[in-house]
Amino acid sequence: MDKTEKFLRALIVLATMLVGSGVMLPQCAQAVRIKEIASIQGVRSNPLVGYGLVVGLDGTGDQTTSAPFTAQSINAMLQQMGVTVPIGTNMQVKNVAAVMVTAQLPAFAQPGQAIDINVSSLGNSKSLRGGTLIATPLKGADGQVYALAQGNLIVGGAGASAGGSKVQVNHLSAGRIPEGATVERSVPTPLNQSEFMQLDLNASDFNTARAVAKAINARIGNSVAHPVDGRVIRVRMPPDSEARVSFMADIENLPIEIATPAAKIVINARTGSVVINQAVTLSPCAVAHGNLSVTINATPVVSQPAPFSQGQTVTAEKAEITIRQEPGALIQLPAGTKLADVVKALSALGATPQDLLAILQAIKAAGALNAEIEVI
Repeated sequence: MDKTEKFLRALIVLATMLVGSGVMLPQCAQAVRIKEIASIQGVRSNPLVGYGLVVGLDGTGDQTTSAPFTAQSINAMLQQMGVTVPIGTNMQVKNVAAVMVTAQLPAFAQPGQAIDINVSSLGNSKSLRGGTLIATPLKGADGQVYALAQGNLIVGGAGASAGGSKVQVNHLSAGRIPEGATVERSVPTPLNQSEFMQLDLNASDFNTARAVAKAINARIGNSVAHPVDGRVIRVRMPPDSEARVSFMADIENLPIEIATPAAKIVINARTGSVVINQAVTLSPCAVAHGNLSVTINATPVVSQPAPFSQGQTVTAEKAEITIRQEPGALIQLPAGTKLADVVKALSALGATPQDLLAILQAIKAAGALNAEIEVI
């Protein structure tokens, strides 16, 4: 059994299991909580970034001739500490590396809270293993400092080199410091700043927006939630801040019934992955598919000179190119109303995952595939 047959059989088994569990019918609704399909506007994390230096490396830092900003950063740091470096000094500090520090500031984070940070080499450092990040301010998009990072790096890799040979496991130019930054400034959230709160659905759908508003009004009371469009639901909040926390806790865990999503096929053109959701159906059609293969064989040919001719031996290659096209049988695909039927119909073509990319697009162009195709 080749890889193609294994792949297609796995799809059929998966589809059959899903059909048996009762979730494959397009008419079937799914029960989810509001917190799983919507988010509160303004309650989110904020990216932070900073520029710093990692010290204490074992000769694996930046080569200052190729990364002059590292020498400039060291000079500026030393000046802040009262150390003056003579002008024109050629600094060759191989134990220091310039890095970029990134982090995510969680919602409702308060001063004094610790957050994780990622450290990535900015120059030509060979490894950050064993290094220590010195105090680095982390700024937000507004240019304000929201956290201060410092600590010892954890690098999930190892490497060694000697005599021109090199062995490396994983990546050595990036590391992580758990709880390596301390929050210095909090970000205000709109939860207590307005009479209304806005719920944003993860995917735009008018039916889901109406269902969310109905569920909130049935639990809290009429005229509390109003759907604005297919993504936004406007909710009136209690005036007391403590009551708002309980109010949001009740809303987030409300179960609602959502309809089956729109039929969609996602294709990854780089890896050949094809993902089909449960709403995809097929109309009757006929498909012919064949494979074209090109084979090139190179055979070395040696030409010897005649005796006493003072000629030289010449080596050449003789290439043989063969083109073979396998015949593609015309296969009729019946109408399919379930994902299992669609998978069985596609597996009957005997196509590889890469071939499915072209076949699905051709079926869609013929009007026989009732789904939207997205290429990522």
